Amino acid sequence: MQTTAKKVCYFCSNKINYVDYKDSQTLRRFMSPHAKILSHARTGTCPKHQRMVTIALKRARHMALLPFVAS
Repeated sequence: MQTTAKKVCYFCSNKINYVDYKDSQTLRRFMSPHAKILSHARTGTCPKHQRMVTIALKRARHMALLPFVAS
């Protein structure tokens, strides 16, 4: 049986209180290669920051900073 270490929230560990939609490089860490939003189980973000990441990604897509679909 293999144990998996619990992932630590990127935003909590770096003391980031607000997820900015204009920071596209940071937001790309939370997207799959097909431009889908990754779950908190894959990224290790806490529920509070996962909600903020989701809203920021959707805003960045709407402002054309990130793609809706990767080709």
